[in-house]
Amino acid sequence: MSFTVVIPARYASSRLPGKPLAMIAGKPMIQHVCERANESRASRVVVATDDARIEEACRGFGAEVIMTSPHHASGTDRLEEVARKLQLDPDHRVVNVQGDEPLIPPELINQVADNLEQYQEAAIATLCERIHDARQVFNPNVVKVVFDARGMAHYFSRAPIPWARDFWPAGAATQDVDLPDGIGYFRHIGIYGYRASVLSEFVTWLPAPTERVESLEQLRALYNGALIHVDVADRPPAPGVDTEEDLARLRALMEKGGARG
Repeated sequence: MSFTVVIPARYASSRLPGKPLAMIAGKPMIQHVCERANESRASRVVVATDDARIEEACRGFGAEVIMTSPHHASGTDRLEEVARKLQLDPDHRVVNVQGDEPLIPPELINQVADNLEQYQEAAIATLCERIHDARQVFNPNVVKVVFDARGMAHYFSRAPIPWARDFWPAGAATQDVDLPDGIGYFRHIGIYGYRASVLSEFVTWLPAPTERVESLEQLRALYNGALIHVDVADRPPAPGVDTEEDLARLRALMEKGGARG
């Protein structure tokens, strides 16, 4: 079965305005993202934006663009508008690829889409990677995930989960501690595959209490009974671009030929 990649791209980033149009190795960032997405098995790659400057740039290198409302509260709302405008079938798979990941491996896009096809009970599929450094477990900017034997998510959190009650002392977050043996800790990777049907449901759900306190949108799906399949990524994802420092590092890497440009 075919799937569609949707790349939300906003101009008004608080930390790095105009980020999708930042030039890297002679191309705007959004073009690199589109090229990686087109290397996946997706039958269609669409940029979703509310900014005419991004639309013009994307059309300049031949990308398909759908203009969306500037009033969406979340990226999932933007995806739902695209799925609705494309009149996608309820079971059609939509993979959300962030517009600030110009080095995303196409294999990860395929992996999310394939998992959504394999696990028919799941409404959403996503990825994670194993954590080997305890500092990441205690870092609230690193989102942790716990899942069952079939890969269905129990919970996502900024807190250290699961808590090693008999291993970590009180105040462990401020100390140099190790990870306990025999239990895996996993960092969530922010790539999602959705069935079009769950997108239409998602926009009708109110933010969940857990979502509001953790500031994690995926908790809204769990709160409303949607199953999220989590798999360990087949290969490590490259870092995205959130700050000027991230952009400078990526430019240096790609302009030296350390990655595809």
